[in-house]
Amino acid sequence: MARMLTQPKAFFNAPMFQGRGKTRRYFEGWYYKCLNADATTAIAVIPGIAMDPTGNRHAFIQVLDGKRGTAVYHTFPAAAFQASHDRFEVRIDQHYFSAEKLQIDLPELQADLTFSGITPWPAPFYSPGIMGPFSFVPFMECYHGIVSMDHSIRGEATLHDQSISFDGGRGYMEKDWGRSFPSAYIWMQSNHFENTGISLKASVAKIPWIGSSFVGFIAGLLIDKKLIRFTTYNFSQLKDAVAGTTDVHLHFSHPTYNLRIKAHRDHATELAAPIHGFMEGRIEESMTSTLEVSLENRKTGGLIWSGTGRHAGLEVAGNIAEIARISTDK
Repeated sequence: MARMLTQPKAFFNAPMFQGRGKTRRYFEGWYYKCLNADATTAIAVIPGIAMDPTGNRHAFIQVLDGKRGTAVYHTFPAAAFQASHDRFEVRIDQHYFSAEKLQIDLPELQADLTFSGITPWPAPFYSPGIMGPFSFVPFMECYHGIVSMDHSIRGEATLHDQSISFDGGRGYMEKDWGRSFPSAYIWMQSNHFENTGISLKASVAKIPWIGSSFVGFIAGLLIDKKLIRFTTYNFSQLKDAVAGTTDVHLHFSHPTYNLRIKAHRDHATELAAPIHGFMEGRIEESMTSTLEVSLENRKTGGLIWSGTGRHAGLEVAGNIAEIARISTDK
């Protein structure tokens, strides 16, 4: 409840900056995934701020070129980070970030992109965001939020001196904040299925909890303008989680639906990740993986929908044996 009492407007608007007043052991970062219309260019831009246990702080912008498999981490003085008190709007030096716009001017990437048709995760007052009632717990290691499951992009970018139009492109936005990423987790996302407007996000993680831990999960399938949710707190179950060197299998069960995902892993790129607030950890992310997804009627077992998500983001990090069975991929 402490977070809600100190900044109630931000608490009920997860995309906004949540770290006002924080000075140590804290990070906050936003994740912009952007693909152009023909999906020949895939970039992820991650702006944020990091604070170590002793109070050293810096702002950052991390750029991942998903097709080349390269990443660059830019640091800025903490004073260069400015966040609005009223909405999700962040500036780092001359670079600008919001739910509707991204403007950056970095050596490898210059971009002026606008986003429309933003599709947020529903956030009623009793469940303010993707974490549901866990949003009210003040001691979580990491909080998570969805800015947009799917949206369209317009604008231009120059990537490694190559001009690229993003008109007609598709995007996805999320964020994390807290102290550290989970010690073990699986994360995957795609909104490039056979039909536009379908988006999938799924994650499974080890969650520290009052001297112990549990395996938490959040998955959402946006289809026909309806978001079908599978979460630790909405009577869903994680029936199976298997991780191998080539594939990852997840099976979620909901009172009405079954969701099955087979992720085909592809080349991954090393990114900086937070440990006790500072970006000293390392994870690997692919932006070229493939997700085979099926949604079933749980009672009858009948297939409701199936599809293949391409240009998928995929991370398999930490001691995966803590949250999933290890497969030999035979």
